[in-house]
Parts: sequence; C-alpha cells; structure tokens
Amino acid sequence: MLASVLIANRGEIACRIARTAKRLGMRTIAVYSEADAQALHVRQCDEAHPIGPAPAAESYLVASRIIDAARKSGARCIHPGYGFLSENPAFAEACAAAGIVFVGPPPQAIRAMGLKDRAKALMQKAGVPVVPGYHGERQEAAFLREKAYEIGYPVLIKAVAGGGGKGMRRVDRHADFEAALEGAQREAKSSFGDARVLIEKYVAAPRHIEMQVFADSHGNAVHLNERDCSLQRRHQKVIEEAPAPGMSAAMRAAMGEAAVKAAQAVGYVGAGTVEFIADGSNGLHPGGYWFMEMNTRLQVEHPVTEAVTGLDLVEWQFRVAAGEPLPLTQRDIPLQGHAVEARIYAEDPARGFLPSTGTLVALRFPQGVRVDTGVEQGSAISPYYDPMIAKMIAHAASREAALQRLAAAVEDTVAAGPRTNLALLAALCRAPEFRAGAFDTGFIDRHPELLGSSEPDRAAAAFGAARLLAQEMARVGQTMDREGDAPASPWDAIDGFQLSGPRQVALPILVDGEPAEARLTYGASATRITVEGEGAATDAMAVEADAIYVLRHGRQTIVRRVEAGSGDLDHADGDGQIRAPMHGKMLALLVAEGDRVEKGQRLAIVEAMKMEHALTARRAGRVTGIAVSVGAQVAEGARLMTIEAGGD
Repeated sequence: MLASVLIANRGEIACRIARTAKRLGMRTIAVYSEADAQALHVRQCDEAHPIGPAPAAESYLVASRIIDAARKSGARCIHPGYGFLSENPAFAEACAAAGIVFVGPPPQAIRAMGLKDRAKALMQKAGVPVVPGYHGERQEAAFLREKAYEIGYPVLIKAVAGGGGKGMRRVDRHADFEAALEGAQREAKSSFGDARVLIEKYVAAPRHIEMQVFADSHGNAVHLNERDCSLQRRHQKVIEEAPAPGMSAAMRAAMGEAAVKAAQAVGYVGAGTVEFIADGSNGLHPGGYWFMEMNTRLQVEHPVTEAVTGLDLVEWQFRVAAGEPLPLTQRDIPLQGHAVEARIYAEDPARGFLPSTGTLVALRFPQGVRVDTGVEQGSAISPYYDPMIAKMIAHAASREAALQRLAAAVEDTVAAGPRTNLALLAALCRAPEFRAGAFDTGFIDRHPELLGSSEPDRAAAAFGAARLLAQEMARVGQTMDREGDAPASPWDAIDGFQLSGPRQVALPILVDGEPAEARLTYGASATRITVEGEGAATDAMAVEADAIYVLRHGRQTIVRRVEAGSGDLDHADGDGQIRAPMHGKMLALLVAEGDRVEKGQRLAIVEAMKMEHALTARRAGRVTGIAVSVGAQVAEGARLMTIEAGGD
C-alpha cells in the first residue's frame, strides 16, 4: 500500500478519501484555498498546504501548485477526487513526471473518454450502442443548426468536454436553437475552457443509468452493478439509487458487458463510470439503451454502490494504483438490498434552484443513515464552489424501506443559514409515482408542485415573530429590573391597551428580507400572533442567531425585527430595481443604458457556482442606472440596474 496521499480536492470528497486513507494507515495531506483555510477537510488531514486565492482557477485548478505541495510534503500519490483535475490528462502526466502516483486511469484513457465526440466514435467501433447525433468537428452555428434539424427535435446540445449538466441545453424548436447554442458554448467555455459542442437526439422518457466499472493493470476488468441517476434538475443529479428500479438480470448483464467493453477499449485502469441513456417509455429492456459518456473518475454517487456491495471503492482505487490486482472477480461481486442517496444543496428550488450562500448557523444530521459532508455548523457556503452541503445515503432490504428511511432522515435534518433543498428531497422520496418506479429525467420538471412555493410561509413567519416577541419581552423585563422603567419603543408596548376595538399591537418584521407585519391580539384568556391572518405554526422549530431561522417541512423562513423608523428602502416594492439573486460573477449585460425593454426580456446573465442564471425584466420600461460591469463580482441583493416604468 502507498504510504501517503495528497488529496487534490476539497469538501466532502476530500473528507471521504481521507477517511479510507487513514484506515489503511496512509499519511493524509490536504490542500486548501484562502477561502478554505478553516475547512473541515483541512482539519481532518494530518497536514495541509495553501495553494492560492479562493477562485478555483487560481488554486484547485492550478496543477503546478498541487504538484509543488505534493513534492514538499513527500506525498507518494495524489488522489484527485472528482471535479477539478480528476479528468485532466495533463495533470496525470505531470504527476508521473514528478514521480508521484496518480490515483486514476492512464492519461491516454482520460483523453479517449474526455471528449464526448471521440468517445462515441470509439464506442461505436467497440460495438457499444450510442445515441444518434452529430459528433463531428465542425462547429459553425449554421451547420450545427442544420444538423439539429436533420436529427429531429427535440435535441440536446452538449459540451464536448462537459459533465455535470454544464454546457448542456435541450432544444424543442428550430427557432430556439441559436440562442441555446450560444448559451451552451459560453457555459462550456467558462467551465471547461472548450466551447465545442455535439448534438444528440433527445430520448423520450429517458432514464439515466450508469455502470460502475473497475480495471487493474493486470488485464482484469469488472462492473459493480448499476446506479439509476434519473432524478435530475438542470441535468444535475438530485437523488441516485442502486440497483435501478425495473432492471432485469438480463439487461444488467448486457449493460455490464457493454460497460466493461468500453473500459477495455481504452486500456482503462482504476475506477470509472460508464453512463447510458435508456428509453424508459416501455420499461427497461436489453435493446433500449445507448452509451452517453464515460466519467474517468469516482462519481459523487459512489456511496450507493458501496452500500449494496459492501465494498470501499476508494480502497480499491488505492490498491489498483499501488499495482495490486482487483480484489474480486465478476462472479464474486455482491448485490445486497437497496440504497438511495440524496444530495443536500444550499439552493432554493422555488426560485429556479438559485444557489444560496452564507454561514451554516445550525447543522445537525440524524442517526441511522450515512452522511458524507465537508462542512459543519459554523462553516460558510461560499460562491466559489459547488453548493453541496452533504450526501445522505440510506440502505435497507427493499427500495420501499430505503426510501422511507431516507425521507425520515431528510425531514429530521437541521440546516439553517443558507436556503436548502431539504423540502424537495423529502417530497421526492414520498412522491407516489417515484415510489412506484414511474419516473425519468423529466420527473422534477413535470412536477413543479414539489419545488415548493415562492410565496412566504406566513405560519412560519408568525412562529418566528412569536419567538422575537418572547426575546423582546425577556429583554424588557431585564431592563425594568435594572432601571425600574421600560424603553420607549413600539416593540415595548406589551400591554396592547386600546380605548375601543380589539386589543392589538402591530409589530414590523422582515420575512426573508421583505417587509411584513405581525399582529399581536390580546384576548380574554390568551394572546395570538398572526402574519396576514395566519397563526403561528405548531409543526416548526427555530434556530436563534442573528435572526430567527424557522424550519418547517424542510423549508427555511428567516424572521427579523424592524426597528421603529428604520424603514426598508432596499426592499421597497414597485421601484423597478433589478438585484442580484445570489453572489456571483456578471457574465453578460444584454441591455444598455436607455434601452427600452419588455416584461420578461433578458437583461443580464450571472454565473454562480459554475451555472448561468438569466435575469429578466419584471415590467416594461427603460433601462437606467446600470451599476455593474461585465466580469464584476456581485453580492446577493446588490442593485444592478433599474427599469423605469414608461420611459418614453
């Protein structure tokens, strides 16, 4: 076994690799950017080295700094995790040149599978079925548009060097192709440094099923069964499971054989994932699947495979990298029970999955499930990296039991500060169609009701206002004890005295940053607090920090007190101001000062956590007061421009 490992990654995967390495007796070495100096993965490793500023392009993606840190620390090998440099053949070559073992496949295998167009051609030659489409070199917009027409809509535009849904667009109409192509190319260039794309036929009722493969340097190759990753949003996985619902033994054998062929065709060594798209419209069957791509690394969802096989895939990676043969043959690979993984993200599903940043003022996970995380209470979710908080994995004897266990665990998770997708995850786990196995990659898009409402949760707001009032009454009581009198403030009018009508006190509050009013009504035997007529929720909990963070059914509502006379000009309705919905980088300004715009027209594009988000006009008018330039970093809530009504 190799004596030491430098982990060229961050977050939950760095923590997960370190856990196995320590169990194997390896010395663990972390690297970190300025933003990650106090990160959990830094503290969990035996030593750590700084590699640069917060942006990944200036730290985690700078291969020379990673190699330098490995040399200084005496690391015997480098494990890249996933993302960043894990599928970079030049980095694998740099490791070899420095005399350091790269825990991953040979550079030539990464190159062969790294470009989707060439990989598909190679798979066709190896006898692996591929999706119909254009995978050639020509990239002129008019030519690609014509190819899309020939293939037939709907089509998918996909980045040649892409992954994780970045640089991918579905196009349903010929008229929409050019705009979609432009967005895909821009996102591909930003994420991968390569704007080239391919065009593929969009498969009806697509199921995203992948095969975990492993190969060693002795000519052995196996698959470790399949994973179903069909529950996606924006082409990014949300819930994954193993085995795939409805998978027959015959199809598993056929798909597994195809996956092993794919690995052998490129001389693969190490862990890899061969991804297939299957037509789920008439159930899974051996002739209804096609090769999409091969990820030449460990996958985010590898824990579900570990759960149903009882194997440690990171240990296998280390052993293969050390030159050992695979520990098991194909017939010895187990498949026991069912496992489901949910990705807990700092994002707001009700607002188009906008990433959410900030400090985790509370973070607690339940017992009885596996949790892989790289953060803890007090950690910051920054705008520089993927917004994942944790992965939660439930394993049970049956799919129904695993989903039930996962749903209960998600609902028992406490995460306050940034917004999260916990409510969506719970709703997905309990959705009857998903439970019945009737789903595909469009499931979330077809069920917008699962995303929750963008309207404020007034019952949660009333609950938070009641907690604020309790805090204030305690403070007033302490002040009166000290000074013999209470401060003069509307919040201190705790007796609710009025000459006529119901005895009420209006309390100004902010609910998720927007002004609202809580109303305290004194009755003959009890008091009641409401927000817009709704009483305080009885099924909520609160985390008290700089505000009251109310958690109800997986959704967070932030309630703050408004001091008398402070106003709230930044949140005034009807002012026509366009604000940044999250921290990010201004990629493009699509309008100029003085332009006339219509309601719904795109105004700008902001990039956050490697995804693009278009800002649109909420009303017709004229653009004034542009306060940002292309390339600038913007903070959540920052005023970007104003749309003046009329303006003619």
